[in-house]
Amino acid sequence: MQAGPVLPYLQCVPYARRVSGIQIYGDAWTWWGQADGRYKRGSRPRVGAVMAFQPHGNMTLGHVAAVSRIVDSRTVLLRHANWSPIDGRRGQIEDDVRAVDVSENNDWSAVRVWFDPIQSLGSTAWPVSGFIYNEKPGAKAKDSVLAAKPSAAPRRDVIGEIITASENRGSKKKG
Repeated sequence: MQAGPVLPYLQCVPYARRVSGIQIYGDAWTWWGQADGRYKRGSRPRVGAVMAFQPHGNMTLGHVAAVSRIVDSRTVLLRHANWSPIDGRRGQIEDDVRAVDVSENNDWSAVRVWFDPIQSLGSTAWPVSGFIYNEKPGAKAKDSVLAAKPSAAPRRDVIGEIITASENRGSKKKG
């Protein structure tokens, strides 16, 4: 008896780049700084924007996740990879998982995120730098709908191709 194919282990960065179209490379914690002057940044979620998490605790490289839906003023749904271990495996894709703004000032500087093993929001308040929008600085807000569509990568995105292949096999949805 042969085991089935092992799906690739995915990191958050190439997945966020793939689903948002934001062409930033490097560890998640560097995205906020790299976006300065290249992309609009802000403190309010928008569909297609990337939420940039700061390093915290054992999450030493930070995390990035794309906003897939705004539920209300303090709740969004995210698309991300390598957050929850699913079926005992890290590096999984999760689509439409809940994240809640728990910041005292309602400014999205701290969030709690759905964690699959406990089937609930995790207890940690994760620090967030803000949101990176797929718009050039100075672009008008009306351009954001067009800018939110992923653009072609300037170079071949092998990890993105792996992600697409694994998405075609089905992804987990939690909320």
